[in-house]
Amino acid sequence: MHHQPALYRKELSGGVLTVTPTHSALSLDSLFDIAERRNPKRGFLFVSKVLGKHIPVSPLIMRSVYQRLAQQIPADLPQPVLFIGMAETAVGLGAGVYHEAEKLFTERVYLTSTRHPVDGELMCEFKEDHSHATDHLLYHPADPTLRSYVRNARTVVLIDDEATTGKTFINLLEALRAEGGLSAIERVVTVTLTNWSGNAISEQCPLPVTSVSLIKGDWHWEKKVNAPVPVMPDVNITAKGSVTITGKQSWGRLGMAIPASDLGTKISVSAGEKILVLGSGEFVWEPFLLAERLEAQGAEVRFSSTTRSPISTGFAIESVIAFADNYGLGIPNFVYNVAHQHFDRILLCIETPIESVSPALLDALNIVAPTVEVIAYE
Repeated sequence: MHHQPALYRKELSGGVLTVTPTHSALSLDSLFDIAERRNPKRGFLFVSKVLGKHIPVSPLIMRSVYQRLAQQIPADLPQPVLFIGMAETAVGLGAGVYHEAEKLFTERVYLTSTRHPVDGELMCEFKEDHSHATDHLLYHPADPTLRSYVRNARTVVLIDDEATTGKTFINLLEALRAEGGLSAIERVVTVTLTNWSGNAISEQCPLPVTSVSLIKGDWHWEKKVNAPVPVMPDVNITAKGSVTITGKQSWGRLGMAIPASDLGTKISVSAGEKILVLGSGEFVWEPFLLAERLEAQGAEVRFSSTTRSPISTGFAIESVIAFADNYGLGIPNFVYNVAHQHFDRILLCIETPIESVSPALLDALNIVAPTVEVIAYE
């Protein structure tokens, strides 16, 4: 007898969300939970249990997800292949998928979109319509070889945590071809943890599309008629803050071929030590590689990251720490699902000077762990 994957239903204060999976490699419960979004445009949020952004997770689990997704990417894609990870949520996911898939291709490059202008040549801008922070920037790589791979890319692999309507991918592809002048693109691959967009992407896309995900399905949001409209903090800022970025741009904003893997190299751990490694904003890939190294040394490691996503507590979000961002933008940042836990050590990894960290964040982390260390490039 053929079983339909189970229906998933969640009642939130703004409405009722029903999820109907049509294809799933893993159980829905192992992949995501639902939270309330403080956003009048969309009152709910899929909170991933494997992304390492809003729920601390073992690097081993994250790596297995990168492998599962990369295994579905066709090996015969026309090269050069340009992989793009979406800021801020999928910067690390994109790098992980690229890291696992790079052995398939000789001419390949990883690039991330960003909301932090850096010194480089801007390639294009695009919008993510439903997000709390809609404007994305994409830069040409600094390295001439990687720059030519981007310019001559025949395949683009677009990576995000989820596709709901597919609109962000379409906006990005249009910007790459029109503004970015990437006229050689002939194949598109979309990679997501969860894909709720049905055939929307291939229907809107002028090129052949391959969709890769762990779950495909549909969702239906039934809004409550007189639900309160949430108050949104303003985090839609794409700007240079008053704090200079001092971290190496070795992980994606200006292109990456091979990760540097050189953050926190002097850190040692003891077996069974409970450690939380926290990335910050878009700076997550090098911190993840550090977390993975410490896990391999026998520590019990969880990885998570600070974020600018405003999410209400309740449901998937058991606790929140709010503080001022470390880029000097004057916007609220958050750490979710950490405050109610206990760790032996917390390693907060940043790409800005150590004094840029909010004292409120350090105070809150000090309640969770006796030792809090800030890790930055010298």
